[in-house]
Amino acid sequence: MRRGEKGIFIVMAIIVGAAMVKRMVENESVNTARDREIPFYTTFSKAENEKALDLIRDNHCKECHSLWGGAATMMQSVPAPRLDGIGSIRDEKWFYAYLSSSDPQSILPSRMKPEFRMPSYAKIPDSDRQEIAKYLSSLKVKNWYLMDTRKAEYEKLTGKEFHP
Repeated sequence: MRRGEKGIFIVMAIIVGAAMVKRMVENESVNTARDREIPFYTTFSKAENEKALDLIRDNHCKECHSLWGGAATMMQSVPAPRLDGIGSIRDEKWFYAYLSSSDPQSILPSRMKPEFRMPSYAKIPDSDRQEIAKYLSSLKVKNWYLMDTRKAEYEKLTGKEFHP
C-alpha cells in the first residue's frame, strides 16, 4: 500500500468511527427519552401480574400475541393483536365472553386461516378465564397513545388501513 493510500484509509476509518460513535450516542439519548414515556401499563399489583402471566404462559397466549414488547416468536408473523393496552379498548366482561365462547370468531371475526385463529378457551376452568379476562382488561394505555393502539389492533385483525 502506498503512503498516500494509507493516509486516505486512516482518514476514512476515523470518519466512519466518529459517525458510528455519534449514532450510538444519539440512539442512547432517544431510547432513554422514549423509555420514560412508555404508554403501556397494568392496573394489577406485582403479585396479581405474576399470577396472570403464569396463566398467559400456561395457555400459550404468547405464541401468537406479544405482551410488554416481548420478543416475537415465529407464530407472531400471523396477525394476532398485541395485548399491550388492550384493556383500554375492551372491558373485562367482553374478554370473559370472548374467552368463554365456543367460537371466538363469532364475537371478533378473524382474517386468518382457520388453523391460526383464536382458539376457544371455554374448556379451561372458569376461574382461569375470569382471571385472564380481568388481567387483559387491566392492560391499559395512556390516553395520548390510545388511537395508535386502536389502529394497530384494527389493522392486525382486518388487514386494512385504519381510518378513524
